[in-house]
Amino acid sequence: MCGIVAYVGPQPARDVVLDGLRRLEYRGYDSAGIAILSDGVVSARRKAGPLSNLEKMLDADPLPDGGTGLGHTRWATHGRPTDENAHPQLGCHGDVALIHNGVIENHAVLRARLIGDGHVFGSQTDTEVAAHLLEEAFAACGDLAESLRRVCRQLDGSFSFVAVHRDAPGQVVAARRNSPLVVGLGDGEMFVASDVAAFIAHTRNAVEIGQDQVVAVTADGFAITTFAGVAVEGRPYHVDWDLSAAEKGGYDSFMLKEIAEQPDAVAATLLGRLTDDGALVLDEMRLDEALLRDTDKIVVIACGTTTPA
Repeated sequence: MCGIVAYVGPQPARDVVLDGLRRLEYRGYDSAGIAILSDGVVSARRKAGPLSNLEKMLDADPLPDGGTGLGHTRWATHGRPTDENAHPQLGCHGDVALIHNGVIENHAVLRARLIGDGHVFGSQTDTEVAAHLLEEAFAACGDLAESLRRVCRQLDGSFSFVAVHRDAPGQVVAARRNSPLVVGLGDGEMFVASDVAAFIAHTRNAVEIGQDQVVAVTADGFAITTFAGVAVEGRPYHVDWDLSAAEKGGYDSFMLKEIAEQPDAVAATLLGRLTDDGALVLDEMRLDEALLRDTDKIVVIACGTTTPA
């Protein structure tokens, strides 16, 4: 449900990332954010609501120019859809910006340990745990890709991450476990996204990142390793669809695409809402159990539609 896009190259990253986020709006989301790495500073803006809210924020409070950036549209799992819980999430010192699709199942244990070590959290998300872990790992080893590998080895759950660090200029790192991630291969520029639709306007050449793999991306190339640090090859492919078809995932219409995606959409909606023993917890509904037990009919009312074209 969430959308990821990142860019490294000569173009203004802000424009490329925002354009990519617009192309991912069909996924549905409740907040959006962007971060730019420029002159050794990570600058981020986040806003609940539609992407237009973020764009208004950027008009009023512009980001600095830079050729490295990442952006995200979030569908809330841990933490309500607020500005503070939107991605990117940052570390304690603003060195790291990280975006995330999926759920970190052992986030509570990791958060408690980090707080005990002096980390200060600003959100209720499981994502922020990964940002603090990445900040901590980079301080220990000084290599961003190795830092992300160390983080991933500590995590349970399903996730894809994309991150930047102020001391790794011109580099984006990303990781994948059970959540789609692809690298777009441009001419002197590179892209990372959850869907090729995010960068199809710039390149049709892509590499799929495999399970439990980390990729380090610069404007001139990329390197993929397993979480254990073993170098591997990604699966290259060429996108034959035009821009309109790419936004529909290769289907003839959004309707067909959404029909095919229904099982994944239901699973994504339940992420973070299932306990270890399989019970469904819908905290945000605030419904009393007695009320639910007395309910014999539920009426679902929807707004919006998908046209065949």
